[in-house]
Amino acid sequence: MIVLKFGGTSVQDTDAVTRAVQVIRRQLSRGEVVVLSAMGKTTNGLLQMARTASSGDIDSAWAIRDDQSALHETVARELLSGPRWKSVETSLAALFQEMTDIVQGLYLLGETSPRSMDRVGSFGERLSTLIFSEVLRENGIPAELVDSRDLIRTDDHFTQAAVLQELTRNCVREQLLPRLRAGKVVVAPGFIGSTVDGVTTTIGRGGSDYTAALIGAALDAEDIQIWTDVPGILTADPRIVPDVYKIHAISFAEAAELAYFGAKVLHPSTLTPAIDRDIPVHVCNSRQIDEPGTFISAAPVSSSSPIKSIASKRGITIVNILSTQMLLSYGFLRRIFEVFETHETVVDVVATSEVNVSLTVDSSQELEAIRSDLTEFGEIRVAPDMAIICTVGEDVKATPGIAARIFGALEGINVQMISQGASRINMTFLVAEETMEEAVRLLHNEFFRQPDPELFEPVE
Repeated sequence: MIVLKFGGTSVQDTDAVTRAVQVIRRQLSRGEVVVLSAMGKTTNGLLQMARTASSGDIDSAWAIRDDQSALHETVARELLSGPRWKSVETSLAALFQEMTDIVQGLYLLGETSPRSMDRVGSFGERLSTLIFSEVLRENGIPAELVDSRDLIRTDDHFTQAAVLQELTRNCVREQLLPRLRAGKVVVAPGFIGSTVDGVTTTIGRGGSDYTAALIGAALDAEDIQIWTDVPGILTADPRIVPDVYKIHAISFAEAAELAYFGAKVLHPSTLTPAIDRDIPVHVCNSRQIDEPGTFISAAPVSSSSPIKSIASKRGITIVNILSTQMLLSYGFLRRIFEVFETHETVVDVVATSEVNVSLTVDSSQELEAIRSDLTEFGEIRVAPDMAIICTVGEDVKATPGIAARIFGALEGINVQMISQGASRINMTFLVAEETMEEAVRLLHNEFFRQPDPELFEPVE
């Protein structure tokens, strides 16, 4: 059994949906669960609609709703016929009426809450899967739509809900195994779940990847396929480096580091369930369905190139804590991290010396409150507008001279903070955001002048 996840651009219009159907038809004999994102930029539009309505501009909110209605009706009408189109038209109208009632309430209240935003945000996947499951049946594929709110159980941390793993595993197996044994292709929305009380939640942006991995792990799938609009995992962001390469194979550990430090192909949490169950993941190109993508597995992938890829992430802030209190004391770092825990702020990179702790955050929402709480420890200095660059490769730590090559290539660019040793497969450092793109290009030129042809392929 396999799990296939199609991202928003992979189901954004009639042509994209048609290609996705071809992908599914080719693998029918393997048994399939299909997880879908919302079409295109639907989720962004829905959330903007909610915010606009709550601010008092109901006419603009209805304009967004009408645009979304037209998009979904157009795709459905072009791909469905006769009674099936009429049935979907009725179901679409019911969903948009439900959406209208919620948005009208937000307008009258004049405010939104995380819970209400999750309700509005859930419609994107509910709409796309409604249409897609009927399109599969139109093409003779025995599809059955299952609501992921009956599968993915979460806590009530709305907009970023944490998945209740064991309960979710049981729900997935109970709901999906009988359908798969009956020869059905199961279609399920990504991104959404529900609390044990049945309240709609979402598991964070990019969460459709995570949904696919959770379902795959629960069902002990033989393969999880992530269909997206890029050739696979690349050696750098193609918006920064024009001559990037596709990586044919990469390890779970490398892919997870890349996802966490800015690579956009995968959601950072996606690989965890797959790693736990040792299920391989394929990243495939939904625009070129005959081309192999990137294969991700637990096994290390050897290469004559020490660096597999370069990830980068903007919008980083360095927080420096200078304190003589930490000299020869214990418990000091725990107390510092308790401040970040209190304010629910994730720390990316940490470096310490005898009397200084430097760490980075990628959200400034709670920064002033964090800074205020940290003053009891010593002098606090904040450096905004920074960027993380992460060079990833299985043997980075064990390769002699790798640091010299990295920082030699960056001659003339000021490196603010360095972290190596926490992971054997990456070296991470920070530069000013304005120099990030130049730094990535210099590193790519240094390490990919003659890439291993067995592992890397030029992207046309």
